[in-house]
Amino acid sequence: MSLTQAITDLISPAVSEAGFFLEEVQIASPGSHRIITCVVDGQTPLNLDQVTVASRLISELLDTAEFMGETAFTLEVTSPGIDRPLTHPRHWRKNLTRLIKVTLLDGSTTIGRLTEFNESNAILVENIKGRIKEHSIAFADIKRAVVEIEFNRKESSDE
Repeated sequence: MSLTQAITDLISPAVSEAGFFLEEVQIASPGSHRIITCVVDGQTPLNLDQVTVASRLISELLDTAEFMGETAFTLEVTSPGIDRPLTHPRHWRKNLTRLIKVTLLDGSTTIGRLTEFNESNAILVENIKGRIKEHSIAFADIKRAVVEIEFNRKESSDE
């Protein structure tokens, strides 16, 4: 079992019990030191206090894990960045009403506001100069989906 998998198996239950989702564990080993990065998410975007709680929890587990050995490590706990792909239903749920950019398997792209989704499709609404166009996109056809950054979002249902 790899170190990444061993860490994931160790911390996943505790992270889940604390109300978070463990998205990913990454390990870098520059020289004789390890940098362990744990990407943690929640039902809503995490604030600094929540990241601190997750960090303390993970640190306590890693400090007592025998498989970590004597190699010094630095723990980094972070939340997913805005460019993180939407890959799980909870990602779509968390981003309802946000602007989403979808790249399909055929290479075409669609950008629209996520208005709803179910187990097989997402509905994106595109507003081009006042013309509303609705796209039903099958998850099976999606190569990559990410949230688009909006700096001046209008709080209106018809954008």
